[in-house]
Amino acid sequence: MKRFVTAVVKHETNTFSPIPTPLSNFGHHGSEPGPISGDLALRAYRGTNSAAAAYIDIADQEGAELVFPIAANATPGGCPEDSLIDHAAEEIIAAVTAGCDALFLDLHGGMATPGYDDPEGEMLSRIRAVAPDLPIAVAFDFHTNLSQVTIDNATVITGYRTYPHIDQYETGARAGRTLIRAMNGEVDPIMLWHSLPILSHLNKQTPSRQPMKDIMDMAIAAEAAGDVLNAGLLGCFPLADIPFVGMHAIVVVDRDRGQDAGEALLRELMTMAWDRRAEFVFEVEAVETSISHALSLGEGPVLLADHGDVAGSGGATDVMDVFEEAMRQGLDDVCVGPIWDPDAVAQMTQAGVGAEVTVQLGGKTDFPAIGHKGRPLEVTGTVRRITDGKFTVTGPMATGTQQNMGQCAVLDTGRAEILVSTARHEPFDIGCFTHAGIDPSAKRFILIKSRQHFRAGFEPIIKHVVMVSGPGITTSDYGQYPWDRVRRPIYPLDPETPPNFPPAWQQK
Repeated sequence: MKRFVTAVVKHETNTFSPIPTPLSNFGHHGSEPGPISGDLALRAYRGTNSAAAAYIDIADQEGAELVFPIAANATPGGCPEDSLIDHAAEEIIAAVTAGCDALFLDLHGGMATPGYDDPEGEMLSRIRAVAPDLPIAVAFDFHTNLSQVTIDNATVITGYRTYPHIDQYETGARAGRTLIRAMNGEVDPIMLWHSLPILSHLNKQTPSRQPMKDIMDMAIAAEAAGDVLNAGLLGCFPLADIPFVGMHAIVVVDRDRGQDAGEALLRELMTMAWDRRAEFVFEVEAVETSISHALSLGEGPVLLADHGDVAGSGGATDVMDVFEEAMRQGLDDVCVGPIWDPDAVAQMTQAGVGAEVTVQLGGKTDFPAIGHKGRPLEVTGTVRRITDGKFTVTGPMATGTQQNMGQCAVLDTGRAEILVSTARHEPFDIGCFTHAGIDPSAKRFILIKSRQHFRAGFEPIIKHVVMVSGPGITTSDYGQYPWDRVRRPIYPLDPETPPNFPPAWQQK
């Protein structure tokens, strides 16, 4: 019987965020603190929309034993400790050296630690050092910051081709199928890749809309037609002050055939992206202007996406400025949240359901990197519900996974129902509200802290979207960040950035 190893190590690191990410944060949603492994990890991921689930199915199809030494996944925030990489690498290497025919990794690619600008590459290089000939497949997030070290130590790499990320299972299946073909001697994969000096804005890089859409569509079509084994673009995670930030494309081809076609495709993808570089810049609008626009719209629900304070990009989700302005302008019939404030939840829980309370909501987090001082907002209302914050995703992103927002409480002010949580969470599924008895589809306005992922679960129920450039450590005003280590020149920080096409495509 063949023996496969799979592992999950995922974190999107906002290097400007002050929110700590200790090893204890790297648990599977709904589990005890810290990484999980073995049968618990298999049960957690099997049947879900995840790359790990695809690997589980591939092992079943191949009749292989599957070992799952670690599943570590944390909400985006500040830099994890270097010890995470030490721990993850040790667990994976122990499983590999016990006997392994292939390794299937479900990684993020947007991580940074104090000691490693490319922690995933560091982990791969350690694994490769003890298993130089091991076939290794890697599925990465669309927001990967890719380095040569990662390329040099993997056999096949694929990335999500959606944002919101609804193709996580498919991404794992694409990488896994190519690796199995290589193991069977059908193909000899090599990877062609390039990185453009473009600091693309998170609000503008989604493959579901232009300027990225038809660039990604070209890559998808080439893979579907069999012109290449795998192809895609990685939009980058731009809130990381590291040298590897940039827009990447990666094309996997058979060494014996298809290399010319792969290089031609890669060059065309990168040329299109570079020619459209100005379209990847997001223009920030004043908060009061966006709220006023929301009020002018017709039938609801109108969703207001406050993208300056997003948990999914390392934000605190406790900056109250957008909510305060919405109340000042008279928005009514609103559901809001989740707002991260364990103290407020404790106060509401102690008061009990039905009690009227006044809380100093949010504003507990300072962001020294951008000179932002937290400012709580006094809010009075009735405690409507108290929950454990757990729900199972039914929407198209991370389908079937259990989410855990920690203990939650709902505060009803009369004009707004506010969901307050003890853990940070980006609302990409309506279950974050419905589990607490709030029906967002029945509201006139939905005010959440998100930038793209909300579209996965909320688009079917909303009539309008208003992007709100609120303050916070995930601001779309990149001029606020104290860049120090990012590659330079880079567009748009350096408008005259040259395209920097190499004379030959980098390959492994």
